[in-house]
Amino acid sequence: MNKVYEKLLSCYNNVREKTDFQPKTAIVLGSGLGDYAEQIKVVTEIPYSEIEGFPVSTVPGHAGRFIFGYIEKIPVVCMKGRVHFYEGYPISDVVLPIRLMKLMGAQILFLTNAAGGVNPSFHAGDLMLIRDQISVFAPNPLIGENMDELGVRFPDMSTVYDRDLQDIIVKAAKDSHIFLQGGVYAQLTGPSFESPAEIRMLRGMGVDAVGMSTVVEAIAANHMGMRICGISCISNLAAGMTASPLTHEEVQEAADLAAPAFKKLVTEAVKRMQ
Repeated sequence: MNKVYEKLLSCYNNVREKTDFQPKTAIVLGSGLGDYAEQIKVVTEIPYSEIEGFPVSTVPGHAGRFIFGYIEKIPVVCMKGRVHFYEGYPISDVVLPIRLMKLMGAQILFLTNAAGGVNPSFHAGDLMLIRDQISVFAPNPLIGENMDELGVRFPDMSTVYDRDLQDIIVKAAKDSHIFLQGGVYAQLTGPSFESPAEIRMLRGMGVDAVGMSTVVEAIAANHMGMRICGISCISNLAAGMTASPLTHEEVQEAADLAAPAFKKLVTEAVKRMQ
């Protein structure tokens, strides 16, 4: 058996020893956005450290646990903190949580992150609907032997972000009087922030926001046939666009600023997706 697939099944069996909860929607909470878990009527929680072989979050602002519960009447599993490639994990471990949530039963994946604004019209605290993505330097999680149990060898990437789910989020934002940007998100490896020259390159490629996660997760989810949507919280304007140096604290402060609108939008969108 493929070792990556074997590890995935082992983690799945380990989780099923702790809970038989069947989620319909999976939510990944990015840097500074972990407080959204307070909106969930919690049934059970499982720290990543209690799942044998599971990668553990090491980044400030990432609690590192699965939250199982309900938003309204909708069963969800929420990742309170994700795993990043820059933490030193192989890319198969970075996307293992996504694959695991699909095996648990989740059909929709709602990705969130904190991102730097590359589009000069963006401001700190803005929310951006992810319409498409670009991977820069991050390894593709599908490299290696294909796991036919999960998906096809050459998955189509034409519409990674489900258009119907995008429409739902846009309508939910409008009805909730929440200003929502839209654009293309790019993932670089991190953990260093991008250089001004890299930001100029990204802008020339048509990128609107940049971060250190999300794209590889979406690739793995798309491979498994999940319906995907995503929102970036614009934490700052990227390097070279202002005179200020970039810090992780700034990312968390911007997430705090956007938190009320973020919580309202995610809750309303999840309710409408069922």
